[in-house]
Amino acid sequence: MGIRSFFAKPLAAWTARQTKAWSSRPAETQQQVFDELIAGAKQTSFGKDHYFGAIRSHSDFVKRVPIRDYEELKPYFERTANGEENVLWPGKPLYLAKTSGTTSGAKYIPITRDSIPNHINGAKNALLSYVHETGNASFVDGKLIFLSGSPELDFKNGIHVGRLSGISNHFVPSYLRTNQMPSYETNCIDDWETKVDTVVDETLNEHMTLISGIPSWVQMYFDKIKERTGKPIKDVFPDFSLFVYGGVNFEPYRAKMEASIGKKIDSIELFPASEGFFAYQDKQTEKGMLLILNAGIFYEFVPADEIHNESPTRLTIGEVELGKNYALIVSNNAGLWGYNIGDMIQFVTKDPYRVIVSGRIKHFTSAFGEHVIAKEVETALNASLAQHGGEVIDFHVAPQVNPSEGLPYHEWFISFAKRPENMDSFAAKIDYSMQEQNIYYKDLIAGNILRPAVITEVAEDAFINYARSQGKLGGQFKLPRLANDRKVANYLV
Repeated sequence: MGIRSFFAKPLAAWTARQTKAWSSRPAETQQQVFDELIAGAKQTSFGKDHYFGAIRSHSDFVKRVPIRDYEELKPYFERTANGEENVLWPGKPLYLAKTSGTTSGAKYIPITRDSIPNHINGAKNALLSYVHETGNASFVDGKLIFLSGSPELDFKNGIHVGRLSGISNHFVPSYLRTNQMPSYETNCIDDWETKVDTVVDETLNEHMTLISGIPSWVQMYFDKIKERTGKPIKDVFPDFSLFVYGGVNFEPYRAKMEASIGKKIDSIELFPASEGFFAYQDKQTEKGMLLILNAGIFYEFVPADEIHNESPTRLTIGEVELGKNYALIVSNNAGLWGYNIGDMIQFVTKDPYRVIVSGRIKHFTSAFGEHVIAKEVETALNASLAQHGGEVIDFHVAPQVNPSEGLPYHEWFISFAKRPENMDSFAAKIDYSMQEQNIYYKDLIAGNILRPAVITEVAEDAFINYARSQGKLGGQFKLPRLANDRKVANYLV
């Protein structure tokens, strides 16, 4: 046992006790966060504009602070980015996290001295929770891949600007810095394919024990290693034991990745975003991720079918129900207030509160009123893979409203690493699962408005080529699982 793994276990036990303390008091924990946020921002421009001095309760907050997205809060964000102090939170932010563009271009999300611990401690506590549950700490003695966007930062108006993953790279604990892969210089490479090749060069002969990244990127990395060596990953990295990921559902990738590795390994799911680190998988044996309630983020939950209403219902943690889709609304100590992050979640347990990400508010298929969400298509695909076999590289679902003949349908574009033996049965199981989950879709099939789902096979590199065509090939690119139009579909066909 190395010195890092030796000290990781008592630290993990201490962290588990702390987590138990706040997660067993969810309403009280969130109330304390709410009170601290309102008090902290009273004298900011936003606080004065919205009469924070008169807010005594959540109902007061709802009356004064509407739900907004980035575009609606943009005037405050622009003042902050221009160097003005005390706009959304006291002082200036330490960083602006540059993230994917909206209708007006890139977004710049503030990260403050008070909010940066949330981003750093979320990932750390996820690993410590795993150590405490499993007793496995040996991975911290080996080499760990924390692939990020470029850690090089711009400096504008007294604020550092960069990608969140690049900002986080500067906060890797010193005791892990010597274990971190790839090198700083490699993380600074902009061209993604060059970067992956260089990561392979640097790591091929190292003692890799933990690899983190979006599943599609990690699969690309594994494929390149196999091209070089002709070996499964378990023979190249025999002590690789833990995969950490976030941003997308791992299940559609699992069979292909485990085939590449040559064995099953443990995994930890994270729920990070530029707006905050919201949740992490705290149990290998339980579904969902533990919602972080004590880290400077106050949550509201809007029933997904109300999110576009003028005055939607805004629930707090003690008012949610299991299995319902909620739009996630956050206010935090970075200066986001009633902010719609665009994600839908479902609660899977209440003791403690664990969530799954069920989709994006803007990513759905409802050309015929069915409102299919990501969780439904992922569940259907996984059910068919479990029954009929096969390995999926990636997939996308889009409506075909005007087919050349016959009824309209949902078209599933799937890139297979291993093709199911019976594609007709595979498609039928997908459609059956969709009907089980979505009553509107079932009614459309039964009423002969739609015909059953159609599978369109695409090349193994189809989705990589699509990302490349959009200038978004890289570790943080997440292909939308489904769409209400055929913009992606038209490229793939």
